[in-house]
Amino acid sequence: MNKISIYKSQDVEIIEKKRVFDGFFKIDKYAFRHKLFNGGTSDIIYREIFERGHAVGVLPYDPVSQSILLVEQVRIGAIETTQSPWLLEVIAGMVDDHEDFAHVARKEAEEEAGLTLNELEFMLSYLASPGGTSERLHLYFAKTDLTHAGGIHGLECEGEDIKVHVLPVEFAFQLLEQGEIDNAATVISLQWLQINLPRIKAEFDVKGSDINAS
Repeated sequence: MNKISIYKSQDVEIIEKKRVFDGFFKIDKYAFRHKLFNGGTSDIIYREIFERGHAVGVLPYDPVSQSILLVEQVRIGAIETTQSPWLLEVIAGMVDDHEDFAHVARKEAEEEAGLTLNELEFMLSYLASPGGTSERLHLYFAKTDLTHAGGIHGLECEGEDIKVHVLPVEFAFQLLEQGEIDNAATVISLQWLQINLPRIKAEFDVKGSDINAS
């Protein structure tokens, strides 16, 4: 893929990187300078960066019932800007060092929704908010049988209280258009599905109904 920018990582000089908070999450303070578009080098810039690691999200889809699975849980970061901090989201979880992304997607599906996922397709990855955090999210799409999906899930030891929702895909698209779904990973996943749904339906028509084949 062609890049528009002429600059690369080596065009940023890291003068100092210092951990200033080391709790459940981490904060690093950077001192750096970088090349300027009109030539020369910037003054030293200081920025605090939120270090929470990287994450995986997965959107399960049942091609037989044409439905998707989303999970609902409370998100305290949403309490100031939404009527309800209980959000509809894709299944998601943090990635430990050296963990395989697809493995994390499958593990989180079992923990958050009681699902066993076999067939995964990588959708895309994106930077959550690169002005303030290094976090990158890796999103997956999963074809699976949602006939018996539902219930309350999550790990009690992690304070999780997660409700599973199986929604007709067109209804989920309506919620997206109405702004009822407004967290980035879920918005991006549903928009990806909208774009790719004709292909996915066509592939299923060719393959038949064995959606759990590995």
